Amino acid sequence: MKKVFFLILFLALNLESVKAQTAPAFWPDIVSFKKQDESQRPPANPILFVGSSSFTRWNNLQKSFPGYPILNRGFGGSTLVDVIKYAYDIILPYQPKQVVIYCGENDLASADSISSDEAVRRFKTLFGIIRSNLPTARISYVSIKPSPSRALIQGKVKQVNKDIKRFLRKQKNSDFIDIYGAMLDKEGNMREELYVQDRLHMQPEGYTIWQSIIAPYLLK
Repeated sequence: MKKVFFLILFLALNLESVKAQTAPAFWPDIVSFKKQDESQRPPANPILFVGSSSFTRWNNLQKSFPGYPILNRGFGGSTLVDVIKYAYDIILPYQPKQVVIYCGENDLASADSISSDEAVRRFKTLFGIIRSNLPTARISYVSIKPSPSRALIQGKVKQVNKDIKRFLRKQKNSDFIDIYGAMLDKEGNMREELYVQDRLHMQPEGYTIWQSIIAPYLLK
């Protein structure tokens, strides 16, 4: 009888291991969001922040914008492809009145080294999904930041920012929120003091800059 019990236990543990190995990238983050929604109802028609770790690490996001129905669904390490993949899980169900996006930096820094044109195409795909399903939502894109650890890709970063800005100028009910220049010094160099030790993620001072620039774009 004991042998049967341990055999069942062994098979169960291995099944869970297989499930963990075959789960899509970032699926645990999505499941975590769903559990949060079950335990605490998200605000109706929120201002939804989605994207990569620069939003995930903005721990006091709601306090940064008091009086606004903020909902943070950023998940660290994500690319535009990942946000596209989970748009029907973490964007559309909330029926947000505004979607604020920070994503694309990881795309450019990824191992497959995509072009700036490909990154822009990915953004346009995400924009199209949101616009077609949420025709009245405002879509606001925060420009890719100047990260010291990614100095070698700044040419592509600037091109993507430029091309997305040009695209959004032609779109109704949308914004390009430019934080790039505000994170440089008077000589146009990256400000190392705005970043933590990895020279990629930001210190509170970096988020203070973002808060002051993003705030005027948020819908009342």
